[in-house]
Amino acid sequence: MTDAAPAIEARDLTLSLGGTAVLDRFDLRVAPGEMVALVGPSGCGKSTLLAVLAGLREPDAGRVLIDGRDDPGRLGRLTLMPQHDALLPWRTLIENVGLGPALAGADRDAARETARRTLARFGLAGFEEHYPHALSGGMRQRAALARTLLGGARGWLLDEPFGALDALTRADLQGVLSRAWSQDRPSALLVTHDLDEALLLADRVLVCGPRPARVVAEVVVDLPRPRTIDDTARADFAALRGDLLAALRGAGALT
Repeated sequence: MTDAAPAIEARDLTLSLGGTAVLDRFDLRVAPGEMVALVGPSGCGKSTLLAVLAGLREPDAGRVLIDGRDDPGRLGRLTLMPQHDALLPWRTLIENVGLGPALAGADRDAARETARRTLARFGLAGFEEHYPHALSGGMRQRAALARTLLGGARGWLLDEPFGALDALTRADLQGVLSRAWSQDRPSALLVTHDLDEALLLADRVLVCGPRPARVVAEVVVDLPRPRTIDDTARADFAALRGDLLAALRGAGALT
């Protein structure tokens, strides 16, 4: 794996589960260093798509390409952050966050030092030896983001990482994610139901209709970075939100 962020591409992905079509000739491309958001109704196949891209599930047909090449051994090439923090409850915060470097071959002291610096960067200095059960939901998600950053991959797959958080914590962590992405510039695919979150974080937003998942519209977010919650009150931001709502209605995702 090179240090460059990979391009992530799906071509004609098709998948049925239990006789139900979940993906139907699904196409998308995330350019190197680009963040793309994917929005659509619940149950349309977005999380399943991430599992296929990550190598956790194989499609019935179609191809996943990384840097333009078929990658059947792609498991581990992209870091998947699930909807819940998935921290290991028997490990301290520093052990959870240092897991990626340790698995990549770093010795214990080096992995802990890397994790310590990253935890400080994510506002978690002083909590290194705490176990996940002793932390708030927002702190656990900060730690999960830190672990994603240290996962060793230059591509991120983010599955509604802030969906279970309250509005203030979600806004705070959107800023944390935006700064981390801006510094490291991984290729990133973000699944979210929050239209403002998609517009705050992404370069492009892809709209899916009801299952089986297909991209039915694309909205380019041509707003300057960095973006903050204050930008949600701007007229051009509201216009893009209106475009997304219109696309979702046109796809039958909204009544």
